[in-house]
Amino acid sequence: MFGKYSFSTSVNKLFYAAVLLSDAALAVNRDDFKTSQDITFYLRHHEFARAVEQPAQTPPYRVVDGSVHLDGHTLAAIVRHDSIGVPLKVEVHFMKNGTIRVRAQEEDPLLPRYDETQKHVLRDEGNGQEYASADDLVHTYENVDGLEVHTVRYTDDKNAAFSVRITENPWTLTYLHNDEPVVELNGKGFFHLEHLRPKPDQEAVDSDTSGEWEDTFLTWTDRKERGPESFGMDVRFVGFEHVYGIPEHATSLSLKTTCGDGDGYSEPYRLWNLGVFEHGLDDPIPLYGAIPFMTAHNAKATVGVFWLNASETLVDITREKEPSAVTTHWISETGVLDLFLMPGPSVADLYRQYAELVEPTPLPQEFSLGYHTCRYSYLNQEDVLTVSDKMHEHDIPYDVIWLDIDYTDGMRYFTWDYTKFPDPVAMQKQLAYDGHKLVTIIDPHVKHEASYHIWKEGNENGYFVKNSSGSGNYKAWCWPKVSCWVDYLNPDAVKWYSEQYQFDKYPGSTKDLFIWNDMNEPAVFRMPENTFEKSVKHHGGWEHRQVHNLYGMLNHKSTFQGMRVRESPAKRPFVLSRSFFAGSQRYGAIWTGDNTANWGHLRASVPTVLTNNLAGMHFSGADVGGFFGNPDPELLVRWYQLGIWYPFFRAHSKRNTKRREPWLFGEPYLSLIRKSVCQRYRMLPYWYTLFREASLTGMPLMRPMWMEFPADADIFAEEGVFMVGPSIMVAPAMDADLAKPVSVKFPSQENWYNMYTHEAYLAPIMRQFVVDLDQTLVFVRGGSILPIRERQRKSSAFMKHDPFTLYVYVGRDGAAAGKLYIDDGESYDYEGGGFIEREFSFATNILASRPSSRTIDSTLQSEYLDLMSDVIIESIVFVGVQDRISSATISNNSGNVRELKLDFGDRRTDSKLAIHDLSVPINSDWSISLA
Repeated sequence: MFGKYSFSTSVNKLFYAAVLLSDAALAVNRDDFKTSQDITFYLRHHEFARAVEQPAQTPPYRVVDGSVHLDGHTLAAIVRHDSIGVPLKVEVHFMKNGTIRVRAQEEDPLLPRYDETQKHVLRDEGNGQEYASADDLVHTYENVDGLEVHTVRYTDDKNAAFSVRITENPWTLTYLHNDEPVVELNGKGFFHLEHLRPKPDQEAVDSDTSGEWEDTFLTWTDRKERGPESFGMDVRFVGFEHVYGIPEHATSLSLKTTCGDGDGYSEPYRLWNLGVFEHGLDDPIPLYGAIPFMTAHNAKATVGVFWLNASETLVDITREKEPSAVTTHWISETGVLDLFLMPGPSVADLYRQYAELVEPTPLPQEFSLGYHTCRYSYLNQEDVLTVSDKMHEHDIPYDVIWLDIDYTDGMRYFTWDYTKFPDPVAMQKQLAYDGHKLVTIIDPHVKHEASYHIWKEGNENGYFVKNSSGSGNYKAWCWPKVSCWVDYLNPDAVKWYSEQYQFDKYPGSTKDLFIWNDMNEPAVFRMPENTFEKSVKHHGGWEHRQVHNLYGMLNHKSTFQGMRVRESPAKRPFVLSRSFFAGSQRYGAIWTGDNTANWGHLRASVPTVLTNNLAGMHFSGADVGGFFGNPDPELLVRWYQLGIWYPFFRAHSKRNTKRREPWLFGEPYLSLIRKSVCQRYRMLPYWYTLFREASLTGMPLMRPMWMEFPADADIFAEEGVFMVGPSIMVAPAMDADLAKPVSVKFPSQENWYNMYTHEAYLAPIMRQFVVDLDQTLVFVRGGSILPIRERQRKSSAFMKHDPFTLYVYVGRDGAAAGKLYIDDGESYDYEGGGFIEREFSFATNILASRPSSRTIDSTLQSEYLDLMSDVIIESIVFVGVQDRISSATISNNSGNVRELKLDFGDRRTDSKLAIHDLSVPINSDWSISLA
């Protein structure tokens, strides 16, 4: 049964009426999705909070006398509600890096609460956290103004001083840095946990209007066999005005208030992964992914909160002005209250702390940083190869071409429609000859058909998600019509599913084929909010409500695991997912979903991808050109000009839209798109080096301006200009009116240089630019050294032995620095030293190249050095050298010195000085002296 409808009658009618899918059927109807007024557990907490805020009311939860004690790295207490009396166990765990973990649930719950989210999200399944030594914690107790106060003081592994202060009545927790409060829990008294309880008789359930045991949305009834078990708490950021994160929503970078005032929303931010077709903009409706990680930033500090819960979660935001603070109210339907407070205080500190919890983004295969071309769908094998040939004909480099669902035999994944693709292996070989890869889509739904081997094996072994009673497979409609879904909480199902990616089990697949997991929120046609009913059952008897936001990540992970072991030695997988959760960054890339070809979605892509990066989902991008609709040539050009600065760069479009390969638009648009794509390939060494840094530090790739200039309050809400790494500022033109100027603030006491003209701007300064269609605003921060590859090739595969050019952008102090990291781009040999990492420095007119301290002396390193012995730095371009230079010499560790020829260019218009024909091996130590 599906709520009040039977499967055989209602869904058949709905499917044939709507899911055979005209374009009109896919337009979002906001009424098909819940608002906060439809979510009864939210309403109960909202009512509780309003009651606490009434005059003369005090928060009802308090610490039981004598229950507070410090045991090792954990401060524990028992907390009770004044009138309910069910004892709650609250634990505060102190971690070595300064992070604290706060957990709460019943001391003796009637039923176990779902507590396995940590196993799927945290490093080493929750066992990889380093806790503080008991010797470093000092617990004191005192009475302050009539309040019983417990304080634990300690220093982190960077010798920063932190303390946690807990009051008993009412129960609150304050996190302090250098004795200044930064984050406060339950300061408003909104903490409330609905304890598990026996189910009342049916008459009481039927008469209940609060939705504790049943509630209804549209025509579906959600029956909750465990009853109410939600919890909520206020988290207050003291001294802050801006908070960020909690993707995915098509909203502003700096999160808005949700109390209906001013420019804010009247709805909370909701974390509940949904496939929302043709979603709108400036709306906190949940989209495809959910990461319950929020950062707050001011000129002094950056702090974070990670709310580790995979059930439906809503977040309200309010702001206070005098003194400044942001109060957030987090409410989750099920599970254990489990949150982490990360103190920063610097941006780098915060992302190190977060990466130590959930692991950073690993190094991807290098090809995946190139240009991806995709359509729903390329028609057949001939179409694929024709598009590839046309790319070559028009000198547009690309790395990957993608196949959507129509390549399959009747929506049966791991199969091919051989009438359209008669020889997929030959097709992949032809693509691979030119250095290209193929990606095919594999969705998590499985066509319900007795003769289909995937369904047959999954059914016989019990690998599918079960219906609400647990008596049979959950069946609903998706692209193949009647479908079942793999249960990724079942370890046996995961092992079986991952094995399907073996070459002998996925006919027509080769080492040059990679995977796209779509529709994995999971998306289900004509169900409540187009996803599973909350009451369907997973392995272990857990309801879907407990694990919903994990589902897409676990699908992504299972694919990743299968791809990793299909070859020996293992190669790094590339897997794209639409749905994601905290931890998804370990398994590949994501994109922002089904956007629309209009200027609003172009602009909205920037804060969306920035927010994903802020939440640790670094390998992220938006469909260039827009998935729905038909972009005009100007919009398409502008989207390519922006899209080359997304970490994940893919053009994609829907069936029944016009074909939009670049050559179809003619000149000047073809040349302008080609110019942008080629610029992406020039910058691949910089991008790959950024990914290396992200894999070690957790730092985002695409960054809001405040991350690099944390003291400049004017840019805390800036979302139209952003940084790529520490060195490149991008100010995209995103308006249909080409005459509308783009405003750019050049921050900091530094020089900035136009990447293309080398014109200098002495910051701090605000400038406005009218940007013609053939122009882009990209600026390099003075003090940076960028590695570039200038040769234009068909794909990144043909660039591996190309020479490098170093661009030295001299800072105001006359200095600059940069890095270059390279490895084979596909294996895991880098983990054993198979890489080259160089550090470049320029000061007092001397440019030097030295090995990174991370270099590992090993056999793998020696083998890689031999492989790359022909790779050189051929040129160096100095931009912004102010001294009158007349000569240059290069010397190496052997004492050899030679003179170099200088190219001064047109010094009247270009502040650059070049050295060509340098020809020094990439791994050699050397220094160049300018005089």
